[in-house]
Amino acid sequence: MTLTVQEFAKRCRTALTADPGPAGRVAVVGIVQEALRDKAFVAAVIPDTISERHVLYEDPELGFTILAHNYIGAKTSTPHDHGPTWAIYGQASGETVMTDWDCLARPSETEPGQAKRSKDYSLKPGDAYLYEPGVLHSPRREASTKLIRIEGLNMDRVKRKPYVAVG
Repeated sequence: MTLTVQEFAKRCRTALTADPGPAGRVAVVGIVQEALRDKAFVAAVIPDTISERHVLYEDPELGFTILAHNYIGAKTSTPHDHGPTWAIYGQASGETVMTDWDCLARPSETEPGQAKRSKDYSLKPGDAYLYEPGVLHSPRREASTKLIRIEGLNMDRVKRKPYVAVG
């Protein structure tokens, strides 16, 4: 039987309610990896017709948000964090090269933060990776990709300050 968005969200909610800290988020990584193995679920929630950022579910109490991403062609992002919250990237198709960054300076009201490249690694179909609050990273996609991503808060409502790569 194919997983539904409601069942997926309920499993994530159960894990985050049992432990709202790092251990609960690690449990959600496992739930995302299981969901990524369900090809019918992936096809249903990330059809070719959706946009780059499509909200599937937003928890009314805990605030976590489940998104589907359908990136067409190459796309690169600058170093960023997810403000006061965390994010889990789950690779459904294609490959994303992620870069971790060391924070050299946090952004101020008038100046961007500064970040130095630390390491690169690939997320391939079935991989899921947790970025805790404040952890700087940037995705690079050389071709079309699909992802399931969970944000601790809906980032549409969070103002983030920019970072620039140095060194």
